Amino acid sequence: MLTALGVMALLAIVLGAILGFASVRFRVDADPLVDQIDAILPQTQCGQCGHPGCRPYAEAIASGDADINQCPPGGEDGIRKLAELLGVDFKPFDGEAAEPKPKSVARIDETTCIGCTLCIQACPVDAIVGAAKQMHTVIESECTGCELCLAPCPVDCIRMVPLGTSVETWKWRYPVIPIRTIKA
Repeated sequence: MLTALGVMALLAIVLGAILGFASVRFRVDADPLVDQIDAILPQTQCGQCGHPGCRPYAEAIASGDADINQCPPGGEDGIRKLAELLGVDFKPFDGEAAEPKPKSVARIDETTCIGCTLCIQACPVDAIVGAAKQMHTVIESECTGCELCLAPCPVDCIRMVPLGTSVETWKWRYPVIPIRTIKA
């Protein structure tokens, strides 16, 4: 019995050392440009750009396979930041991409929700909570407004509600240019 435990422990140590060596030896460095582009994207993972998430879209932009104007949740502000980062000219939204919409959050009508959990499975950011055959609800602070929960709902109890303008959500429409004081 002790011999078997000793052999298993020795085998675990040897395999761990091999895996540790392999992780250092075959490490792949990520492209820093992809990381910078991904940081600018809104992280909604909605797929409205034609890619399965924000990271694949960032990789496509970095490799030149996608343009900077295909992310509706990022809005024009996102396009401007991407253009500035990449040193290219600003482009309006791509005609083939979805049109930008105001920032919205999902709301579930509690009286018609049947607790099917299909919306929970569709939500890429886990903003919907609930249990099977129980009413579901949306954590508004986590909801990105991607609308992926709308299609799978069999009773159409989810609707998108635009966020109103408040101190927390209000932004300047145009970039603020600081006023410089001229010294005489």
